[in-house]
Amino acid sequence: MARSGRRTTGWRATVAVAMSNYIEAGSIIAIATSLGRWQERFGLDDLAVGLLASLSANAFGAAAGAAIGGPLCDRYGRKFIYTYDLLLYMAGVLLAVFAASYGMLLAAFVLTGIAVGAGVTASWTYIAEEAPAHQRAAHVGTAQLAWSIGPMLGYLLAVVVAPLGLLGSRLVFAHLFLVAALTWWVRRGLAESEIWRSRKESPSEHFTFLSSLRGLFTSRVNFGAMVFLVGVYALWNAVAGQAGIFQPRVYEAAGFTSETEQYLVQVLLWGCTSAATYLGFMLLADRVSRRWLYCGGAALGVFAWVTLIYAPASTWTLLVFAIGWGVSSGVGAQAFYGLWASELFATRYRASAQGVLFLAARMLVGLVSVGFPVLLTQIGLKGLGVLIIGLLVGSLLVGTIWAPRTQGKSLEQIERERYGPAGVRSVGAAWSGGRPAPAGRRSAAVEPDRGRSRG
Repeated sequence: MARSGRRTTGWRATVAVAMSNYIEAGSIIAIATSLGRWQERFGLDDLAVGLLASLSANAFGAAAGAAIGGPLCDRYGRKFIYTYDLLLYMAGVLLAVFAASYGMLLAAFVLTGIAVGAGVTASWTYIAEEAPAHQRAAHVGTAQLAWSIGPMLGYLLAVVVAPLGLLGSRLVFAHLFLVAALTWWVRRGLAESEIWRSRKESPSEHFTFLSSLRGLFTSRVNFGAMVFLVGVYALWNAVAGQAGIFQPRVYEAAGFTSETEQYLVQVLLWGCTSAATYLGFMLLADRVSRRWLYCGGAALGVFAWVTLIYAPASTWTLLVFAIGWGVSSGVGAQAFYGLWASELFATRYRASAQGVLFLAARMLVGLVSVGFPVLLTQIGLKGLGVLIIGLLVGSLLVGTIWAPRTQGKSLEQIERERYGPAGVRSVGAAWSGGRPAPAGRRSAAVEPDRGRSRG
């Protein structure tokens, strides 16, 4: 495959690809901090605001991009997505910068959402495939780190430009355009994933756009992994998606009405997420038991939301939530999802699987987003508390009980263990649930994680 310019490899390539996550999170925060101003500018009701949120990079827009981008990424390569997705993204954010009507704004959010969905699924896939087996969590964690830095800087920018009103919100979108342009320039030197190139050159790997999707649902081993990851990520993301885009409204419902205070608390929250991603996930997830690291992060998230929803409104309540949810997000469901989703699928299915999973997660966020602002107004945060806590507890249980034992193993080794000697052609391989797989094999799907494994 032809390469343009100087080749970008190693950690530089990881960082360049991880910027998809900065752009995704930055888009969500740009929307979150501007929704109130757009609502006032265009005279929108809560339902129209919910539609903006649900069709954006936070929900349906990203879902559509993932559903399209995942199979394309498996069919034409990881680099193919990077050639075009940021161009679409830049068009979308420019439309937001100059939006003069609700229709223009809605179109902008949809375009950026599609670009984000395609880019993020490709980024997790590429980073995992290029990372050394003993440092895969560290490299995949870079995407999570970029995802947490995006909101931290986004909220800081929102505080700085707040006196400018809607113009300030437009400037936040403009900064995303500049970041996307710089990232696109750096990515020109990316080499194609070596694992994908070797699979693509194999005569057995010729397939159509739809065949990889069909393989996800006809193979028990693929379908079982998808069910597991939906439980881990989609349930958690249904809460995190509302927190990302409606958090200022959540704070207001909890009794904290100062906009500046809300934004500064979010800076603290995302600063804790960044620190926990590096110190907790990137440094530890290749060395300690992933099961218990995940369990600790998920349990802390449940505690943080219980505190915000049910404890009396006070500065301490706000600080406990910000620190608890921030640290939880750094070592919780999204970081582990990015890692496990890359490990549990064969190369020909990897990006398609992430596209389908991202689609499911963002569809759920979108459905909740349509009614969330209305319900928040009508029944309050305590009324929504049972749903929020129930979703988080579900994600905690699924990830803790069925954590896969893939640590320290190469992607090729994991693939052989899960699919058998016949590789991806062995579509009848069973989802063993930690029990011995057929023919004396042990599946890496849900075998208990007891700490570091040898690759």
